[in-house]
Amino acid sequence: MQKTIINLVVNIEKRCLSFINAKVKLMRKKKKSLTEVSALGQYIPMSVHKARRVIDQIRGRSYKETLMILELMPYRACYPIFKFIYSAAANAKHNKGFEKEDLIVWKAEVNKGTTRKKLKPRARGRSYLIKRPTCHITIVLKDISYYKYKKAYETFK
Repeated sequence: MQKTIINLVVNIEKRCLSFINAKVKLMRKKKKSLTEVSALGQYIPMSVHKARRVIDQIRGRSYKETLMILELMPYRACYPIFKFIYSAAANAKHNKGFEKEDLIVWKAEVNKGTTRKKLKPRARGRSYLIKRPTCHITIVLKDISYYKYKKAYETFK
């Protein structure tokens, strides 16, 4: 009898805590901006340092300037980043109706992903570990036409 009452009280406490945790998670969710569009790529087989070297060159630039820079840079990391920029711009055009000329790279970040590990057979029955790093790339484009019109409207007043 006492065990069932204790179990009942514990279950009620767990439900209350899970409800509170769910509320906290909902409050933590960031509201999406009306002028931002993003593209996310996960588990890209490339080192984080090599991808960041390219990302640092394009952050804050316009869409067209970014595409030109990525086409002319000699690094292997440029191609997947080029694809994400192009995909984010296509999302902006299709989903929100933004013009590609008004887009800038607002946020570009590279995070470390999991490391794939393989064994390479060596002489005398030994094996060496080969590590293949992966990374997650997030590109956020922002439409600046709203701010242009807002500025023009304020100067017109």
